[in-house]
Amino acid sequence: MDYLDLLQWPAMLITVIAAWLIASQAKLKREFGFWCFLLSNVLWIIWSWHDHAYALIALQIALAALNVRGAYKNEPHPSATKLDA
Repeated sequence: MDYLDLLQWPAMLITVIAAWLIASQAKLKREFGFWCFLLSNVLWIIWSWHDHAYALIALQIALAALNVRGAYKNEPHPSATKLDA
């Protein structure tokens, strides 16, 4: 049995948990959600590399960049305007 094939299941579960947390109105839950998303990005990249799913790797890198941006923007900055959201 190839254990890396099974990695897609925890990756999927962590992605769903992250999405649930990101939707929270509590700042700490949203922060944890972004970290969960980043963990899921790493897990998906590992699985994708093993499965030769290179488009999925590119997608996960792009999503990781968006997750970093989201984590940064989770804390409003004094100079932020409503148009910046």
